[in-house]
Amino acid sequence: MLRRFLARVYWAVSRWTLVADATPTRPTVLIGAPHTSNWDFVLMLAIAWQLGIEVHWLGKKSLFRGWRGPIMRGLGGIAVDRADPARIVGEVVDQVHAGTVFGLVVTPDGTRGGNEYWKSGFYRIARATGMPVTLGFVDRHTMTTGLGPTIDLTGDVAADMDRIRAFYADKHGVRPERRTEPRLREETAERPEG
Repeated sequence: MLRRFLARVYWAVSRWTLVADATPTRPTVLIGAPHTSNWDFVLMLAIAWQLGIEVHWLGKKSLFRGWRGPIMRGLGGIAVDRADPARIVGEVVDQVHAGTVFGLVVTPDGTRGGNEYWKSGFYRIARATGMPVTLGFVDRHTMTTGLGPTIDLTGDVAADMDRIRAFYADKHGVRPERRTEPRLREETAERPEG
């Protein structure tokens, strides 16, 4: 109740407009992209709280040190050790198989500084658990944020990423100059050059 109230207040005073194709009806991996600013975190919480979505999110281990740890975990955070990224995929798969149900927010473009490729953890988690992927977005040009379609991944990395790329083609993030093109290293290996 308190979270939904806080979300309503936020949306009432915010310059951003919430847009949602539909609220996911089953456990899902929620992509947060383009991830270009710390404000993305505030927007993600406001979206989830307004729509009544129970979310967990992956964050670098350093965010959970000291006094911030209990707060971050209370907001749904799961600490990730970047030295062992495969471990977190295994842990999430174990939780889903054990019957734990939650929406998992992942920012596949990684840090807010722009990279050559998206990180593939969201894809591996979705495929390993059978969870669909919901395309969350931030677009500064239209001042909209929210949830796009929920899609089931096929295992054809290049084709799946073509669908994801098409959705994000006109989404620019809070800091558009930091945007990373939705592309996985794995799809480059899948498609022969030429």
